Amino acid sequence: MIRAVLCLVALLLVPVAALHATEPRAVVERVAAAIEREYFDAGRGSEIAVALRKDAARGDFDRFSNPQELATALTTRLKAQDRHFNVRWSANAGQAAPAARGPSEREESRNNFGIRRVEILPGNVGYLDLRYFADFDYGVDPSQAPARQAIDAALQVLGHVDALLIDLRDNGGGSPAMVGYLASAFVAPDADIYNRFRSREGTTSEAPAQPHPAPRTQLPLYLLVSGRTGSAAEAFAYTLKNAKRATLVGQATGGAANPGRPFGIGGGFSVFVSTGSPVSPISGGNWEGTGVAPDVETAAADALAKAQQLALALLVEHGAGEHARWSLDALIASAPPVAPAALAALAGDYGAVRVTAADGALILQQGRRPPLRLRPLSEGLFFVDGEPTRRVRFERQQDGRSTALELMWADGQVARHVRGEDGGH
Repeated sequence: MIRAVLCLVALLLVPVAALHATEPRAVVERVAAAIEREYFDAGRGSEIAVALRKDAARGDFDRFSNPQELATALTTRLKAQDRHFNVRWSANAGQAAPAARGPSEREESRNNFGIRRVEILPGNVGYLDLRYFADFDYGVDPSQAPARQAIDAALQVLGHVDALLIDLRDNGGGSPAMVGYLASAFVAPDADIYNRFRSREGTTSEAPAQPHPAPRTQLPLYLLVSGRTGSAAEAFAYTLKNAKRATLVGQATGGAANPGRPFGIGGGFSVFVSTGSPVSPISGGNWEGTGVAPDVETAAADALAKAQQLALALLVEHGAGEHARWSLDALIASAPPVAPAALAALAGDYGAVRVTAADGALILQQGRRPPLRLRPLSEGLFFVDGEPTRRVRFERQQDGRSTALELMWADGQVARHVRGEDGGH
């Protein structure tokens, strides 16, 4: 027990042990030197480094003898210059913190290469929840690029949807290779829309070396964004917005445009420095500091429902049919709760179907099938919760008591069930 307590105390004292070994001005000098040496714009990098050295000489960082606090203070100070700047300290990094590596293929595969959910929503609207843009190499056979296989598989599942929502609200970025490839799934192969990155070494492009083989250039596309949407996810949103190929729904993105990597500077410290900066061939600029503005602004938590509504409304306008219209009706349903007495008047046995009132709602049971919860569209018309393309209409007498119900499907099928004489009571 005593040994365990001593070990815990030792762990808690790690930052304290570093207190006396850390010299804030020396650390700041190494950060400034890395920025001066690596920042994509040599002139701007020199300006940032000079200003940082002046702050250090003035004593602005002298009080931060705790290395973690110093790293946080430097990050806060530098973020105003470039949203990708980030200073870190790790007790496990030793004297020369190595440049942080990207996730291994095993780590990426366990995270399904950033693909959290692939789903077909009511009305044949596709949904892709993408948490980061996984890297892959165009120079290898596609069968040897699992990240590319994963996104291809997702797009294949979504290959017959009438509209698509891509959720980037919790996507912090990733690889430009995936950005270009996924964007190419929605634009013509020769579209000049991809960001070009300028660096000290020259210029590179986000255009995919091998674009998606079957792009859906007319598919209605909606991107869900928030203040947590960053870096490569912003690049994807910015590119497709400028190309007028997607409607952005949510809130302005984080505003981190310039890619780079961490550089070890010794003493357990590393600093992330932007080594490139994107330029859109359409806008001539990028989103650094400002973020990518949504086309339809709404709270991030409401972005999915709003995008669904927009997609379904467009499909209905273009004649997609009852599946889309019924799905839209259910999504925007605003009927007030049905009074308990009115629910009780609808409950009863309807031959093979039994309807009960419970917890302020109607529950429909048919044999051994799972029970269905009904939600009101109007006083006598309900839809199945989670299945808006299925409805239940009650035929009612003047006193509100029902005499029959109809099970209806958006494809036109109808099944009528007459209520039993005793009403199921």
